[in-house]
Order: sequence, then structure tokens, then C-alpha cells
Amino acid sequence: MALITRRGLVAGAGAAGVLAGSVHASAAPRLKVAWVYTGPVADMGYTFEHDQGRQAVQSHFGDAVATHFVENVAEGPDCERVLRQLAESGDGMVFSTSFGFMNSVIRVARQFADIKFEQATGYKTAANVAEYNLRFYQGRWVCGVVAGMLSKTGVAGYVAAYPIPEVIMGINAFTLAARKINPAFRVKVIWINSWVDPGKEADAAKSLVDQGADILTDHMDSSAVMQMAEQRGILGFGQSADRSAIAPHAQLTAIIDNWAPYYVQRVQSALEGTWATGSVWLGMKEGMVKMAPYGPGMTPAARVAADTAVAGLVDGSVQPFAGPIADASGTLRVPAGTVMTDAEVLKMDWMVQGT
Repeated sequence: MALITRRGLVAGAGAAGVLAGSVHASAAPRLKVAWVYTGPVADMGYTFEHDQGRQAVQSHFGDAVATHFVENVAEGPDCERVLRQLAESGDGMVFSTSFGFMNSVIRVARQFADIKFEQATGYKTAANVAEYNLRFYQGRWVCGVVAGMLSKTGVAGYVAAYPIPEVIMGINAFTLAARKINPAFRVKVIWINSWVDPGKEADAAKSLVDQGADILTDHMDSSAVMQMAEQRGILGFGQSADRSAIAPHAQLTAIIDNWAPYYVQRVQSALEGTWATGSVWLGMKEGMVKMAPYGPGMTPAARVAADTAVAGLVDGSVQPFAGPIADASGTLRVPAGTVMTDAEVLKMDWMVQGT
């Protein structure tokens, strides 16, 4: 079986070219499939896990498919140009892996009706554009439970990319879970306004520790925050992938994004001619959001509490956004006895008390 990987050349903030060198299979593949990434595949986080899914597709289907990717693609004009080049180069299926790529995908998809586009973490669909997302917030809830039990200062530091629903719901789930353990728990957030900026992420982490945070977490694509936790001798949680190799003492656990099952299923449907647009949101129940093995900082009680939280999220007995929930100003947003719908969570633009 030949493994086909073709990487885009990167210039400045975006991709200057799409196809740069390849290893060809002995027979023409039935389907060429591309992935478009905001960051580098070596980030050991969000993009790394997407590329693990791409590799799973190549391994599963062998010479029937040719997979390749373009990394470090900037949102906006660069993304649109890359998508158009991929479509014109013969790709029959394109996975776009960032919320900020969504509008570019919709625009390009109108021009290439025969190509199947899959857009991650957005909300717009079309006849040839499907949406897919993971319930990252479920992993955040587990981390919040652990943080509430182990923090001595009752303060966590959270380094966050953009104030969009995907990120806000994770901060809220983390905070709500921690405050169920310690009602006085506080989460201090610093916004970076970028998905990947290790320098700013490290500076933000330092600032949060200086402000009293003894646990760090983040919604970023690099490992800078966990590296800082390791350096400062405090605890934290990995994001998107297991970062215990980077922070062996600091990492309590990590949220692992397991994209592979979805990618294999969707490529299979494209090969079979059964692909259809749609929008899905998958999580722990489907095995697509997982928790990394526990680190040395996890106490026996915290391990039990984390396991119990995971079990409840899988069987549905734990609902992170069950009322009553008030926002940061004290206004009741979710009444007692009600649970936010998926549609409501996907539009979340407010922060809970404690943030």
C-alpha cells in the first residue's frame, strides 16, 4: 500500500501554493481528498489530531484514495484561494478544519458543485457542504470537575483563542463544573485573538499564574500553555491531544479530539456514492471526545470524580448546560428544570458567573 502525502508550501501568513511534491500510488486513486489546516501538523494539538484522522483514512482505504493537506492557512483570502486551487487540481472531497474557514468554503462550494466539502465547527451547510463538530465542552466539564477539586487558590487561568461559541461554551462548561465543587471558584480568561501564537500564549499563561491561578488550561492550538505550566511547577490540562510528553508533571489529563471515525465514515460514503450534506455534533458517547490517561497530580478522589463525570456524559445523566445558570452579570439565562438545546449552545455568546 502506498502512502500519499502532499504538502502545501507556506509563505508569510498563508499558503502560497497547494501542491508540492508527491509519492504516487501504482494505480490512479478513485478519490483525491484534501485537508486544510489553520496551523502546523506538528502543533501536537488541534491540527495534529486532524492529521491523525487523515492518516487513518489513508491507512484504511489504501490506494483507493490519495490524501494530502495544506497547513498554516490563514483565514480569509488565503483560505479561499487554497480551496479554489484544491478544487481545480482534481480533489473530489475537501475537509476544512476551522470555524474561520466557513464563509470561504460556502463561497467556493458554489463554484464547484461536484466537489464534496466538509466544514468543521461551523454552522452553514449547502447541497455540497456538510458541517461536523465535536462536543469539546464535554471534556472541559471533566477538567472543570478536577480543577475544582485540586486547585488550592480556587483560581484557574484560561488562555483562549477567539470569543466565538465554540470557545465560550468550553469556558462556561469548565467554570460551571468547577463551581459545583467549589462555589467560589473563579476562571480568569485572556483572549489571544489567534489560534496559534506560542509567544502570546506563553505570556498570557505567565500573567495568569502571577494573578493567582494554580491551574492552567487553554483553547489554543500550540502547547505553549502546558509548557509554561510545567516550567512554573503548577497543574494543567492538555488541549486537543495528549501533551504528557511535553508536560509530564503538570498535565492532569487532556481532551483528545478523535476525528478518525468520522473521516473514515465520510470518505466511505463518498466512495460508495451515498454522501449527503448534513450537520452532526459528536462527543464522548460516540468515542470522538476522549480524556487522556491521568497524570501524577491526580489524586485518587479526583480520578474517581473524573471517571464518574465521563460516565455521566456518555449516558446522558450529566448535562453541563442544565439550569439554573446565570451569566456573569447575574442574569438568569437557563431556568431551573431546563437544559439548553444544541441550537442554543451553538449560539452561546455569554459567559457564566465565575468568569
